[in-house]
Parts: sequence; structure tokens; C-alpha cells
Amino acid sequence: MQQVALPRIGPFARWRDSARDAAAMRLRPERIDWFLEGEGGGLFVTETGPLPEARHKVRATKSFLGLAETVIWHSDRDRFSRLYRLLLRLQAEPRLMADRGDPEVAHLERLAKAVRRDMHKMKAFVRFREVDGMGARRSFVAWFEPDHHICEPIAGFFARRFADMDWVIATPEMSIHHVEGAVTLDPTPPERPRLADATEDLWRTYYASIFNPARLKVKAMTSEMPKKYWRNLPEAELIPQLIANAEARSRAMQEAAPTLPAAGADRISARVREVSVTEPATSLEALEREAHGCARCPLHGCATQLVFGEGPAGADLMVVGEQPGDREDLAGRPFVGPAGQLFDQLAGRAGLDRQASYVTNAVKHFKFTIRGKRRIHQSPATGEIDQCRWWLEQEIALVRPKLILAMGATALRALTGNGAGILKRRGGIEAGLSGHPVFVTVHPSFILRVPADRRQAEEAAFVADLTAAMTRLPALTAAQ
Repeated sequence: MQQVALPRIGPFARWRDSARDAAAMRLRPERIDWFLEGEGGGLFVTETGPLPEARHKVRATKSFLGLAETVIWHSDRDRFSRLYRLLLRLQAEPRLMADRGDPEVAHLERLAKAVRRDMHKMKAFVRFREVDGMGARRSFVAWFEPDHHICEPIAGFFARRFADMDWVIATPEMSIHHVEGAVTLDPTPPERPRLADATEDLWRTYYASIFNPARLKVKAMTSEMPKKYWRNLPEAELIPQLIANAEARSRAMQEAAPTLPAAGADRISARVREVSVTEPATSLEALEREAHGCARCPLHGCATQLVFGEGPAGADLMVVGEQPGDREDLAGRPFVGPAGQLFDQLAGRAGLDRQASYVTNAVKHFKFTIRGKRRIHQSPATGEIDQCRWWLEQEIALVRPKLILAMGATALRALTGNGAGILKRRGGIEAGLSGHPVFVTVHPSFILRVPADRRQAEEAAFVADLTAAMTRLPALTAAQ
């Protein structure tokens, strides 16, 4: 039997070297007894004669070494032998670590998980108490009782987390010292310090104030903060009483709760909010000045500027598009981008004089999303259309058109209250919310988006719509 004593500080390096040597000689696991110093005999005490010569190469994967470096801190007495058995098997089964169904691999993974959980609990439940200085800086002491030998692997975390103070974390096995930025481990088992400081009363007051009885789940709490840690936590003495009073406190909170607004009240309020106007505008110029201060919906925050309508106040035809595009947002004028240029071209073929018409949009600010360096158009939301309708209604009241041309679903929604099914409604005249007749057609941007083989047909259909609108205009003018 070969006995291998491992140091309490830095045991992994010694185990790795001795395991490699033993595996090279193909020693059977039962012939080796690993233990921490103070628990057994000396290093490689031979009871059965000389060791065989090393004749074999030893291979260890990164995943095995990573697992071993964690498992080595577990308190299981057989962990060293289990790791060595797995190392021997790896020589014949190089892909063994990928087999999570292997019982030995699975067992060692459970040990590693237990070590990581113990380290997590130590990070969560260490409580420092201030003491007289160990140096020039403020000094603190803490006591913690881990389940495994985790002082060495966790020392770096506490050194980084509490780098600006000196401290000692004592455990039943050893102590971690941090003085002036230097970390040392003392393997001498310390006595448990009996300390308290003035900040504990403050901490208990804070803990009691943030305790929410309405969300109390005792099983979940004790799962995350097992009772074995309570004796070292200053707030733990409050927990039994807080739990006992939780039901009464929760009932009192319910009785004292304020009356909440009805569901959807914020949405309703946003829709009915209106811009405060002292007197109705009496001209399009005055209305435009007021509109430039509009903040009825969030679109004003990102757009370059408001894009108001333009054209003669007494125009018989009002053309309503959907919203400004990128070009319109920069220029501050409606229908100057690609869709507007196409409209001018096709309107000329239909005999529609843009200069004699009032042209505007249902929504006055450009809505977009950033894609690379480009601003991509986004359709306005229903609430944004409804908020901007106030300005469109004022334009209609001042222009008093005989016919309104609604181009696109957004314009149709703003003018009639319903923008659905535009292709089925196309070419018809409907009654608008203002009482004015509304001629329905698509927006020119729709034509720009269709495949090239359909472009000519869609342009012809749009010209036909504009021609039909112009044909009906004289009769509507005479009727009014």
C-alpha cells in the first residue's frame, strides 16, 4: 500500500503529480491511499516492496483536470481515489469525460457541484465585524463554517471584493488573512471569535424593513439560506418572529393598500389628452405655428421636425398621405421623397394639379428605426394616429375641401376611423369623421414596393383612381 500525504494548502498540485506518477506505473487504485496531512502516514510509505518502473505515457484531458481541480476541495474521503480511478480509465477511454451517463463521471460531477454551491453560500453568508486595526486600514473579522475545504479556492474572490480593507475569515479548518492587499492562508484551526459591532443593529433594522410578508415562502427561504448558517448571521435572530407575524402584517398591508386605477386607465388617459389651445387657429399659418410645439405623442422626440401640410386654403381637393418619410423629415415639406415624386408624376397623367390641392399627412412626425446608417420607415401605431387626428381635423376645418383623397391605411384610419381592408375599399367614396367625402386609394409607396413585373399595372390602377376622383370632384363641388 502506497500512502500519499497531501498538504492542506495547495493539495491539487501534489495530487496531480503523484497521480500522474502512479498512473504511469499503472498502479491499481486500491494500492494507493491519499489523505491530507495530519490524517495519516508520510509520503509514499512502501509496505509491499519497491515500485515498478514507469513505462507508460499518461494523458489527461482539460475537462478532467478542471473537474479534478474542483472535486479536490470536497470533504469526501474517497475523492482522491475516485479521481485516480477515472484517470486510469481515461488512458483506455479518451472520450470518457463526455459520457455524462457514466456512474463515476456523474458522481464526481455531483461532488464538484456541491463544492461550487458551498462556495456560493460562503459568498452570500459571510458577515464581517469591525475590530481594532491589524494595520493602517480598517480591519474586520468573520467566522464561517463551510461543508468542504473551500478556503483556498475562494480566497481570491474575497480579496478582489474587499480589496480596500484588511480582514480575516476564520473557519474550523483554517483562516484566510488579507492584510495590505496580500492574501495568506493559515492552516492552524482557529478558535471561533465572539464578536459584535455597532453596525449589526443597523443591519438588523434594514433587514426587518425590507422583509415583505406578502411574498414569504418559508421553504424557498430555508432552501436558499439553510438554518445551519443562521447562527453566524446577525439578522437570523429576527427571522422566527418575522415569520410568525407575516400573516398579520400581510393582512394589514392589504387593508391599508391604496385604491388602484382601473386597468387600461393610462392608455385611456393618453388617448383623451389634448393640447391646450387658448383660441382655435383662424389660419393655416397660425395652426402650423401651434403644431410645431406638439408633444401629444412620443414621435416628436426623435423626428427632426414637424412636417405640416401645404397648399391653398380654399383648395377643392385635399390629399392626405400617411406620414413624412426620411426626405420630408429633413426638408420639412410633405411629399418630396420618392413616394411624393411618384405621386407628382402619376397625378400629372391623371390631370390632378398638385399646386391647386392641399397636401398633408395623417401623422406629422417621421417614425423610424435605425438600421446601420439608415432610418427605416415604421408604420404609426393606432394611438399615434388618433393623437395626431386633432391637427388633421383643424386643417380640414380651415381648408374646407370638397373631396379628400385618402392614400393608404393610416390616412384612411385617421379620416374614417377604420383603416382595414383598403384594397377592397379602394376606388370608393366614404363619409369621413368630419362629414367630408373621402375617396379611398393606396399610397404611392405601395407601388414602389411591388415587384417590377407588377409596377406598370399598379401605376395604371393608381392613375385610374386619381382620374375617378377628379371626375367626381365637379359634381361634389356643385352639390356643396
